[in-house]
Amino acid sequence: MNGLHFSVLVLVGLTNLVPAAAAVAAEDRERPTEPDTAPAAPTRSVHSDRAVSPLLNRHYQDGDPREWTQVFERPGREVFDQRFKIVHAVRPHPGMRIADIGAGTGLFTVLFARAVGPDGVVYAVDTSPSFVAGLQDLAARYRVDNIVPAVSTQEDTRLPAAGIELAFVCDTYHHFEYPRAMLDSIHQALVPGGVLIIIDYRRRPGLSSPWVMQHVRADRDRVVEEVRQAGFRLVEEPDFLTENYFLRFEKRGDAAGSEADPDAP
Repeated sequence: MNGLHFSVLVLVGLTNLVPAAAAVAAEDRERPTEPDTAPAAPTRSVHSDRAVSPLLNRHYQDGDPREWTQVFERPGREVFDQRFKIVHAVRPHPGMRIADIGAGTGLFTVLFARAVGPDGVVYAVDTSPSFVAGLQDLAARYRVDNIVPAVSTQEDTRLPAAGIELAFVCDTYHHFEYPRAMLDSIHQALVPGGVLIIIDYRRRPGLSSPWVMQHVRADRDRVVEEVRQAGFRLVEEPDFLTENYFLRFEKRGDAAGSEADPDAP
């Protein structure tokens, strides 16, 4: 092999490495590092106000959706690999009103938009203004006009009261800085008997990765308890995921008066 051919091969190899390097760099930024970005899982009551540090979410606020797509929508990430099974288990139907809370780069937003059809609507909710702007571009690119992008806060979804039939929260619950406030906001946004679906990482000491143990503040049982106390009941738990759990809740009664008997119908 002469020197010219070797140089060309090296340049081609470096070019092919650029996207992969960008994805790895983005993923490294997603993962919190000690001490400032750790969620510091609280030992306080489930009624506490702030549950995680805002530093956990700082990378997303001005994030480039194109860069984060390489992190969120990549083979090997379970919710991406199983996205069609997840949508099937959610059971969207034509005309349905869905909120994709923590919509991010819009992976599920577009799938839901197509499933509910032109008579339905999908609210693409995120606290990151840059992600929401990216979702507007995404809707135009995929030619779906039933997506309503919305910038939320960490305490309020800003969804209309009784405006949705299903709220979908995928790998986002552990990012809720004020989980009780957000659950109350979701409860208010749902119609009576509406559905809340939460998919999140399994946090199991000795089994989960060190990243999950550091990054995710609450295990499945604690999440169920928090959601029950906010006025929901667990109705289904499909078991087709391994790294994540899938919880289907139903809204019941008034959130403010629901804590006395969390298992009541």
